[in-house]
Amino acid sequence: MHSQQRRTVQPIVAPPNLDRMAASIRERSAAVLDNLPRNETFDWVDRVSIELTTQMLAVLFDFPWEDRRKLTRWSDVAMARPGNTEIIASEEARYAELQECAAYFSRLWNERINSPQKNDLLSLMAHAEATRNMDPQNFLGNLILLIVGGNDTTRNSMSGSVYALNKFPDQYRKLRENASLIESFVPEVIRWQTPVAHMRRTALADIELGGKQIRKGDKVVMWYVSGNRDDEVIENPYDFNIHRKQPRHHLSFGFGIHRCVGLRLAELQLRIIWEEILKRFETIEVVDEPKRVFSCFIKGYERLPVRIPG
Repeated sequence: MHSQQRRTVQPIVAPPNLDRMAASIRERSAAVLDNLPRNETFDWVDRVSIELTTQMLAVLFDFPWEDRRKLTRWSDVAMARPGNTEIIASEEARYAELQECAAYFSRLWNERINSPQKNDLLSLMAHAEATRNMDPQNFLGNLILLIVGGNDTTRNSMSGSVYALNKFPDQYRKLRENASLIESFVPEVIRWQTPVAHMRRTALADIELGGKQIRKGDKVVMWYVSGNRDDEVIENPYDFNIHRKQPRHHLSFGFGIHRCVGLRLAELQLRIIWEEILKRFETIEVVDEPKRVFSCFIKGYERLPVRIPG
């Protein structure tokens, strides 16, 4: 059995190269995993998925470490449907909290813009010609995009990986027997989970697409989660299969010029957490069905009760 002694990791500024970033992700992942209880039920979403992705965001922004859970809260508030009282009661309440987010980041922004440029995202934006003079609406919009993109997506794939392996125990067995399958396991998790369900756009011109007429001004919804279950492109798409020949052949990160800029970081976090999990635990058991996020946009988990035998 591994030691249950609590470990702490001090926050650091985002490393300037991938090797250093991977090392810092591994250190934080090891610390979180080594602090998990054995033989008792706990919430994987809160103890692992949220904590690790929030730590990563805090590093990327060089955000005050003691306030890092504010990032999780702002992400949840931005994505929650008003009236879901467990998160946000009304549109007015959402607006008020997001204004708090804008005010907090404005203070950090002013510190960055009046200091020499560093490697964190906020400093890079504050000193970049294209972003340094954003109006308040664009400033908040870009922040929320980065917070949600860096939090909800990886967080729900991290939770979904545990849930998927419990639903497909034969794949869990194969992964334990051959840890090198992590390389194909990670993109298969991201396809199977599809953490962002859809995006909506407005047509700028009349066009016929797939035999359907789309007129200028029409709202067009792109269902990534549907594309990732397309049996004309993906064999047995509802199965979770870590042996897929082309595991990265999915739409979860978008496509073309709109492909997610953080995809390699997301894959890196998932790969490292599972490398560390396989070193420590024979299995992680899901003990009850998850509580899902109340959203048509984010496909994720609010709670996932698990138990680690030991």
